Amino acid sequence: MAYKYRVSLSGIKGFYRVYKMSASSTLYAFHKQMRADMEFPADQLILFKGLDADGNVVARYGLFDLGDGAADQVSVADTRKKGIVSFVYFYDVTNRKSVIVTFEEESPEAAGAPMLVDSKGPDPIDFENGYVAFEDLPADQRHLPSDGAKKKNPLEALLGSLDDLDDEDAGDEEEDEDDEDDEEEDRIDEEAVEVYDGSEELSV
Repeated sequence: MAYKYRVSLSGIKGFYRVYKMSASSTLYAFHKQMRADMEFPADQLILFKGLDADGNVVARYGLFDLGDGAADQVSVADTRKKGIVSFVYFYDVTNRKSVIVTFEEESPEAAGAPMLVDSKGPDPIDFENGYVAFEDLPADQRHLPSDGAKKKNPLEALLGSLDDLDDEDAGDEEEDEDDEDDEEEDRIDEEAVEVYDGSEELSV
C-alpha cells in the first residue's frame, strides 16, 4: 500500500512538496526525508501534531514518546487508523517553525521509503526571507507576457537600444542628404538665371 502526502505553507500558493511512501514508513523516516529535501535544521527538536478531519488534535509525535509513541515507532498507517488526516509538522519546535502535511490518497501499488515525487517553489526558508511567489502577488501586480508586459532580458534591451541608435543615425543621414539636395538645387537655379544689362542683343 502506498500513501501520498502534500506539504504546504499556510496561506501560500507558490509552494508545495508531494511525497509518496509505503504505509509502513515511520514518521521519523518521513521527517528525515523532508529535512534533507527542504534543508531544515538538523539540530532542532521536531514534532508531528496530528489533526482529524474537524481540525482537532488527535496525537503528538516527537523524537521522544509524548504519550502516543515516538516518531520512529509510529507508521503513517498507524496515524491513519487514528483518523489523522493532516499534521502540523514543526521542524523547529523552539522557534515554532512549521509546515502543513496533508494526507492526499492511498493506492494499492507498492512503495518504499518516503520519496519526493512533485514540488513547486523554493524551500520554506526563502519565504521566511521575503520571497513572494507569482501566485501570491496581488492581482494588480501580476504581469504576464500575454498582457504585453513582458520584461526584456539585458541582451534584448541592449539590442533594442542599438536599433534605436541606428534609427536615429539613419534619420540624421536622411536630413543631411535632404539639406545637400536643397543646396544643390539652389546652386543650379542661381546658375540658370541670365542677367541682362541692356547691351546684349536678345534673340526673339
